[in-house]
Amino acid sequence: MLDEHLHHTVSVPPSSVWTARLPGAPHGPGRPLTVADFTEEVFAHLPRADQRRWAEVYLAGLLTTRGKKSIRNLALTVPRSATAAQSLQQFINSSPWPWDPARRAIAAQVVARMPVAAWATGIAVIPKRGEHSVGVHRRFVPEAGRTVNCQLGIGLFLSSGDMSVPVDWRLLLDDRWCGDERLRSRARLPLSAAAEPVSRHVLGMVDALAGTGLTPPAPVVADLRCTPEAGPLVAGLAARGLDFVVELHPSQAVLPAAPVAARGTEQPRPLPVGEYAGRGERARPPRVISAGRTDGPVRHLVVHSGLVRLPVPPEPGRTAPQPVYRLLTQWSAAERRPIRFWLTAPTDRRADEILSLVRHSVRTQASLKSLERDFGLLDFEGRSFPGWHHHMTMVTAAYALHRLGGVPADIVEPADIVEPAAADGRRLA
Repeated sequence: MLDEHLHHTVSVPPSSVWTARLPGAPHGPGRPLTVADFTEEVFAHLPRADQRRWAEVYLAGLLTTRGKKSIRNLALTVPRSATAAQSLQQFINSSPWPWDPARRAIAAQVVARMPVAAWATGIAVIPKRGEHSVGVHRRFVPEAGRTVNCQLGIGLFLSSGDMSVPVDWRLLLDDRWCGDERLRSRARLPLSAAAEPVSRHVLGMVDALAGTGLTPPAPVVADLRCTPEAGPLVAGLAARGLDFVVELHPSQAVLPAAPVAARGTEQPRPLPVGEYAGRGERARPPRVISAGRTDGPVRHLVVHSGLVRLPVPPEPGRTAPQPVYRLLTQWSAAERRPIRFWLTAPTDRRADEILSLVRHSVRTQASLKSLERDFGLLDFEGRSFPGWHHHMTMVTAAYALHRLGGVPADIVEPADIVEPAAADGRRLA
């Protein structure tokens, strides 16, 4: 039976209580929030108590296990159990539980405990060996300076002044995975899974979050340096009436904002934003913006600001003017060349306000590094689509509990987690 190994009980004793007190928590003023409490809230939609208890074990394991967060290592937090690894494997890779309700519950916890200033995106490059893990493909990674075999996870984060917490994820799939019925079946891809660009995944997560009604719309801060096709995301966010700051790939094509005066006049040629900024902005004096930091000295950034359009395919009968966006370009003072590019709306936002929003992207990158290093984001060993989403949901829950509690991730000692017992209290073999 699919979940036969999940029909066991597990308990986390009181010594594993998180000592941080969370203002506004539903448990009452000043009452400590435990791993068990958090599990009951986030995974309340799971129909069986044994599923919720194995979710608790997995969550506690992510918070206690040092090093690689493999299922085998997570199972070591349950002493003297010969079945913990198999049961955790079943819970993550085989048990058919939906992850969207858990992510909504995590978002509700975040919104209740921190002011949301931006919805930020983050891209997780997850290196993989072989070709069997769902979504794996070859991709050039600028940070690594080489092409790697990897999965690409796209995350949506709720960001405040001092933290950025993920609340949703998408897995990038290409035509190889979506067009081959054998691969689809092996990876257990749902019928809704399709080969979609990063932009569409981001818009889907934005729509899903907006649909929850948990938080008013906030500026969307998106890092699209991984793709030169920002147009669909920019157009989609503008159509939804959302403010945004989108960081562009240097090869993203742009056009001057000024419309062509007369029909028959030669149309301007789209240029990569890196080339456009290098050509057009040398003639204008730059601005120097002081970028304050809480963890170091003030940085002074050299920036240019101007208006641009994005090229759009011609449409018969189109009469409406193309939208205009503000382009903020950061220059290298030493090399006298443009190095980073942000497209933003509305166009009347000041440069320092734009850079203040960009800091949410910096916080999100820091969160991604922590998720990779400390919470097992890179450590999923399964191959299926549901398994990937289950693991990412558990990683998200662990990180949210850690950040909302403000305590070290290893506060729950492995010795505090007891071996699962059968329903009648007998030890499991």
